[in-house]
Amino acid sequence: QVQLVESGGGLVQAGGSLRLSCAASGSFFSINTMGWYRQTPGKEREMVASISDNGNTNYADSVKGRCTISRDNAKNTVYLQMNSLKPEDTAVYYCKVNSRSRSLSLIQVWGQGTQVTVSS
Repeated sequence: QVQLVESGGGLVQAGGSLRLSCAASGSFFSINTMGWYRQTPGKEREMVASISDNGNTNYADSVKGRCTISRDNAKNTVYLQMNSLKPEDTAVYYCKVNSRSRSLSLIQVWGQGTQVTVSS
């Protein structure tokens, strides 16, 4: 089982920065792709950024150049540095981790979500 603990959300003015963290713990064979998604009321959850276990990154067009995803494999933690935040970045941000259990089954786990609010 993999447990995720997210932190770093909050209220920030437009143009400001936030850094989200998501730490994975528990019993697993490996942590593979880690990513951040976001969701606003009435809309589908959308991918913000992802990073593979070998460091390949992928970003939504809406955040390219403003956000950087990184990971610390020793700590099983993924980070999302968000700069030049805009009011439209306001959402609940969720961490998602793809992992393999000790029996090598693929497991996808979501974090509990952290609120990011950007005021204009």
